[in-house]
Amino acid sequence: MIRQRFRVLFVLWAGSLWSLAAWVAPTLFYAQGDRHLAGVLAARLFSIETYVGLCVAALALLLPGRNKFVAAYLAAALLAINEWILQPLMAQAHARGSVLGLSFGAWHGVSALIYVAACLAVSVLVWRE
Repeated sequence: MIRQRFRVLFVLWAGSLWSLAAWVAPTLFYAQGDRHLAGVLAARLFSIETYVGLCVAALALLLPGRNKFVAAYLAAALLAINEWILQPLMAQAHARGSVLGLSFGAWHGVSALIYVAACLAVSVLVWRE
């Protein structure tokens, strides 16, 4: 019974990750005329998604057979890297023009790749479950 509830939780997490990247964030930039505000809102949503992922991964640690959820732990780690390492770098690059030789756009691309990797990891988790 508990395992089945976690399956639903994993599917909901995967859906929220993919929907945020596929249509929520793009819709913000389409519907909001102020690109800066759209970016701030999108960043906040991605931040919330990180905390959701960390909670799901922490709950997975409580399950029997927790070693089967390596993909969830990987996804949560990738989201944490985006949140606490790349987000500050992106903010600095946005303010200064570049950080460590990379522009905001380059850091944004790195962040997007890491986010997609987290989405794929959660998809693997759902597929295996």
